Amino acid sequence: QVQVVLSGGGSVQAGGSLRLSCAATGYSSACNVEMDYYRVPPGKQREFVSGTISGDSTNIPDSVKGRFTITQDKAKNTLYLQMSSLKPEDTATYYCKTAARCGGQVHAHWSQGTQVTVSS
Repeated sequence: QVQVVLSGGGSVQAGGSLRLSCAATGYSSACNVEMDYYRVPPGKQREFVSGTISGDSTNIPDSVKGRFTITQDKAKNTLYLQMSSLKPEDTATYYCKTAARCGGQVHAHWSQGTQVTVSS
């Protein structure tokens, strides 16, 4: 059974840092698992934050460039999102999405959300 667990949210003051961890378990060792982070700010639509599914860094929004960094641990099927110099506008519910290529099929799963609140 596939599980995607996102951890590390919380509350922080502006200028602070947080690290999110997205860990996927249950995939066959033959699968290649990539992940993306998304967020849903209050009253707004979901937006892509960063990740490895597309392999295209140009998709990273300007609002997080230079402040958010991803680190991938392929052996553990884990993707970390290091968020620095946080701003109140980073307040959102964050999610992780996997794309597991297993043979000729791609399987997608979502994590539960985790709240990130940045106070001014």
